[in-house]
Amino acid sequence: MTNIFNTFYFSFSEKIEKYSIVIMRIALAIVYIWFGGLKIIGLSPAGDLVEHTVFWFQPQIFIPVLGICEVTIGLGLLIKRFVPITILLLLLHMIATLFPLFILTDACFDTFPYRPTLVGQYIVKNLVLVAGALVIAGKHNKNYCTQK
Repeated sequence: MTNIFNTFYFSFSEKIEKYSIVIMRIALAIVYIWFGGLKIIGLSPAGDLVEHTVFWFQPQIFIPVLGICEVTIGLGLLIKRFVPITILLLLLHMIATLFPLFILTDACFDTFPYRPTLVGQYIVKNLVLVAGALVIAGKHNKNYCTQK
């Protein structure tokens, strides 16, 4: 039984390898465009979090601008030649998303540092986005860019 499973799995793995980076780019792009779009139109559930984290900017201006930046990152992930600069912007954005963990610890943790609230979980899940960006960056090299 294990042998049959391994045969199936390794066959699937070989086939999906060709498309996995494109799938990851599309998935990250969807998240960025969707969440950024919500900020632009004023419907983001993260609006209060952003407002309290970056309290020195007017939220009516900052949150939509942040949304535009997020949509731009999403679109950049969809265009192969923009991926290197987009990954850099994404990683910088992800660093900024960690700020509430340190600035708003009461909002992010029921018990610091091991019991996150829903807000804290929302932020910690960004580690998956960072990992995805690093996988793309690791694969998006000179050889990959010259492939058709």
